[in-house]
Amino acid sequence: MPTLADLTVGARGRVLGFEKGASTYRKKLMAMGLTPGTEFTVTRLAPLGDPVEIRVRGFALTLRKDEANSLRIEAMT
Repeated sequence: MPTLADLTVGARGRVLGFEKGASTYRKKLMAMGLTPGTEFTVTRLAPLGDPVEIRVRGFALTLRKDEANSLRIEAMT
């Protein structure tokens, strides 16, 4: 299953849920609009992949690698 860090700039994805044990970030990410079923587009990647910026629900959101890895996503074409 791909992670958010595996996607390239311009790639689209959908949030499927959260990894088990990611309770630290789950509430935070859900409060920022990353609920299951939400679609997003990768808009920027730092040279080493940390952080990653996505556009979700009409705003830009920047996530650290630890936060991004707690998301279960699917890549969309």
